[in-house]
Formats: sequence, C-alpha cells, structure tokens
Amino acid sequence: MTGQKRHLSGWGSLVIATLLSGCSENMPGFMNPQGPIAEAQRHHFWVVIALLMIVIIPVIIQTPLILWRYRYRGNAVYRPKWGMSLWLDIIVWAVPIVLVAILGVYIWRQTHALDPYRPLPGDQPPLEVQVVGYDWKWLFIYPEQGIATMGQLVIPTNRPISLELTSATVLQSFFIPTLGSQIDVMNRMMTRLHLKADHPGRFEGKNMQYNGEGFHRQRFITRAVDGTAFDDFVERTRQQGQPLDQSVYEIIMHKGDNRDVARALGLNMQDTDAVIRFSPVPDGLFHTIMAGSPIDWSALDVSPPQLGVTRTSVIQTPADQTPSSSVDAPSSSHERKEAQP
Repeated sequence: MTGQKRHLSGWGSLVIATLLSGCSENMPGFMNPQGPIAEAQRHHFWVVIALLMIVIIPVIIQTPLILWRYRYRGNAVYRPKWGMSLWLDIIVWAVPIVLVAILGVYIWRQTHALDPYRPLPGDQPPLEVQVVGYDWKWLFIYPEQGIATMGQLVIPTNRPISLELTSATVLQSFFIPTLGSQIDVMNRMMTRLHLKADHPGRFEGKNMQYNGEGFHRQRFITRAVDGTAFDDFVERTRQQGQPLDQSVYEIIMHKGDNRDVARALGLNMQDTDAVIRFSPVPDGLFHTIMAGSPIDWSALDVSPPQLGVTRTSVIQTPADQTPSSSVDAPSSSHERKEAQP
C-alpha cells in the first residue's frame, strides 16, 4: 500500500511539473513568441479555442446531467406524445452553423494576413538570407554580405528577414517555432518566408519533414542580436570564414549533419553549436543550386565585397544557350549589389 502511494505521488509530481512548465518563459514554440508572426499565431490559437468552447463546454456539462436525470435518477417526466421542439432544433442546428461560418471567415482572413510570402513592415529594408537544405543540415547564405554559415542563423532584431529557401536533395520542412510559420522546402523550387525577431535570444530551428534516418539531427540555432552585434558577426565571418569552393561544397553534399561537415573540414568541435563560417561565397550559388545547373567554380570571386560592385556569378551557361535565354541567368530582381552593412 505504501508503494502504491509513493507511485501515485511520483505521478502526481510529474503531472504538476508538466503543468507548471507550460508557464515557463523558456517554453518552445509559438506559445512563447519572439516575433510578430508567432505572436499572431498564438492569438489565433486562443481565439479558435474560445470559439470551440461554445460547443464543447455545453456538451461536457450536459452529458452527465442527462445521464443522471434520465438514467440514474429515474423520476424524469414521461412524455410519450412529445415529438419535437422548434426552439431546441433551432439551437442545435443554428449554433454550429454560425460557429463554422465565423471560424471559416476568421481563418480565411488570417491565413491571407499571415501569408509567408507577404513582406513584413519595418523601418529598415529586410535582410535577405538564402537557405539551402541538405541531408541533414542547412546552409544559410547572406548574398548582400557575401558570407554563409552552417549550424547557426544570425539575424538582427527588429528588422524584417526575407528568406528564400530551396532543397538540394529531397522535400524538407523549415521551422523556427518561436518565430513561427513552418514552410516546405523543395528541390528545384524556391519558397519564401518572412520572419522577424522582436527580442535578442537563441531559438532552435529544425526540419519537421521525415526524409531519412538523420532528419532529427537537422537542427540549428537562430541567434537574434542587435545591429552592432550583427555587423560584428558579418566582419568576423569575413575574416575567419573559409572559401566555399568546390572541395568544400563536395563535403557539404555528403550525408551528415553540420558536425560531420565541421569534422571533415578539420574545424574545432568544442563549439557546442558546431558553427561553420564561409567567406567568400560564390555569387548566384543559391539560384544555381535551385535550378540544378552545374557550377563553374573557376568563376569564384575571392575578393572582398565592395560598395557598388557586382560579384562574379558562378552560374554556368550551357554552350547552346545565350545568357539572355538561359534559365539560370538571374533576373533583375535576383541581381545583387554588395554593400557593407
């Protein structure tokens, strides 16, 4: 008997700890939002829950009352000639119909308002980041800064982030729970995502799509920092990063997480995040990967980016195509000018 009490006490402590953990500031996901998208998603979640309670709470309350009155109490009024109640039918049918209509209109509007392709307003122009998914890691390219990272995404706070995403392998799903908006990443296709971090911090990102035995290791850290810290990060990456050349890219293409890449490159593995820095990065690399075109590594521009200078593209134009007709030639919207942050 004493053992049973201890067992129940242990389970009770576990349940209480679980409930209390839900109030923690460190709780992951949109329930602890760090940006406007996750904040809006949490608001929508509670609105939907409140509307559904209009139906759920009466059902939960009335079910045991009906059982007690008509089954166990045994003295309910017997009405053999009762056929129907107009008001009861109106309530039974009208409430769900109105509720479904309200939910449909609300969700439709908010879905368009939170369109991941819709740019976010801000006092500063959005920071452009290009994301490439591999087995099982993410490569983050900063085209305007001419750098790239793996294992860590660094973004400035209070500035919109414009993400272009593609996959170099199979279908993947990009998700930073505390910033919101999970989106699929597909081979030879580009999807877009706009996010923003309101506060400095470290947020976990992951791949939510099962695509092989190592998909659970496809995680990274998102660091939201102030503008000065972000400029320091860019400068440090330019100084310490290694060129993303053909030999390095072949290592990235191998199956494995970012730690496997760091180990293959002979980098220090004491960093808990196993952050890998690349500089310089071939201009146009993202769109070349997305199009599935061969990369002309001889066109790599190893000079540091300068104001007003367009970096050399690594897009290789087939001999039978002219640059104007090549599907890999970047359009005017994809041309990048390098500028110091």
